[in-house]
Amino acid sequence: MLQKVFGFGSIAGVIVAIPLFGMAVAMNGQPPPWYGVALGYATMLIALTLVFIAIKRHRDMDLGGVIRFWPAFGLGLGISLVASIFYVFAWEAALVVTGMDFAGDYTRMLIEQQRAQGVTDEALAEFTAEMQQFARKYANPLYRIPLTFIEIFPIGVLVSLVSAGLLKNSRFLPARRS
Repeated sequence: MLQKVFGFGSIAGVIVAIPLFGMAVAMNGQPPPWYGVALGYATMLIALTLVFIAIKRHRDMDLGGVIRFWPAFGLGLGISLVASIFYVFAWEAALVVTGMDFAGDYTRMLIEQQRAQGVTDEALAEFTAEMQQFARKYANPLYRIPLTFIEIFPIGVLVSLVSAGLLKNSRFLPARRS
């Protein structure tokens, strides 16, 4: 089982890490385009389809076509955990390679949006203070790494829940007998 977790988790991790790293390096500190977030989450979903594939493969090839919910969910969580770790390492590597100040760029962008919306000076000052506090926190890896981890892991939990729920039913996409 651990071999499946690390094998499928590593493949999913590479699928999600390479585009993350590539886009971060290509943008070199610039905010992502409007579609960047959607593209990022689509990449996560594509990578995490390996959770479904691994559970189905385990059910059909190793368990004779039957799997209970909790073992299926556990396999999915393990794969999601490994993929999430790859994701975090890719983001940290991108920060090191580019030297980008993501938090600084992000806070400046949000402050400019608030200013363009015409918020009052008092509200803008309060918002700016909050954003500067976020930037200071984000500089600390003990804050940044869990924040990055929770960008992808909840999606993995959801995919694991759905996959385990569907595949516990042996009539759902049954194994082909030769």
